[in-house]
Amino acid sequence: MQYKLVIFDWDGTIMDSVPKIVNTLKLAAEKVGVSVPCDDKAAAIIGLSLDTAVATLFPDDNQHWAALIKAYQHQYVHGDNTATPLFDNAHNYIHQLKSQGVLLAVATGKSRAGLERMLLQTGLGQYFVTTRTADEANSKPSPDMINQILDELDIAIEDVVMIGDSLLDMKMAENAGVDAIAMSCGAASAEQLQQSSALTICENYQQLESFLQRKHIDSMLCE
Repeated sequence: MQYKLVIFDWDGTIMDSVPKIVNTLKLAAEKVGVSVPCDDKAAAIIGLSLDTAVATLFPDDNQHWAALIKAYQHQYVHGDNTATPLFDNAHNYIHQLKSQGVLLAVATGKSRAGLERMLLQTGLGQYFVTTRTADEANSKPSPDMINQILDELDIAIEDVVMIGDSLLDMKMAENAGVDAIAMSCGAASAEQLQQSSALTICENYQQLESFLQRKHIDSMLCE
């Protein structure tokens, strides 16, 4: 591997949770009695911290923001049973990277409690040396999450790649000065991700693995 550290987003990158998040946002809006957003608008805020997401998605309903946040948190755990499987081969490839000695981290807009719940349920917690959530850092696309991780692990920006599914992830990586790879299986389409500074756009983990293998070989040939 060319990179010493791979930072993953969670929702829409490791876990196929975009449909659940979109449904939960719509259920929360219905419960509070505000205008229900369309799927595209709801998906576009995935990656933001919850308070920022609610303010962005419901800009004219500021008096209901607290209620929307509370309703979303309740509905996500108790009110919507949409499945949230890991993407095909995600677990295997994360295990493979770890076994190769690559450091792995997570930078997500989820809450700390939400991420810890997912790490436990999926069994992936053992693979990540550190994680950052919206509870500990400024919301994407601020580079704060990545900067905190790099400071903690003492890793140079040229040794890092960010893998995410949204324009927010790509912009966060750009703001931090690190390479980024986009996954088109989540919140943003391949067409939307082409607007970003991503090195490449992968449809699945097989393509991701192939790209990183080729990039590693190319880097060795250039030495």
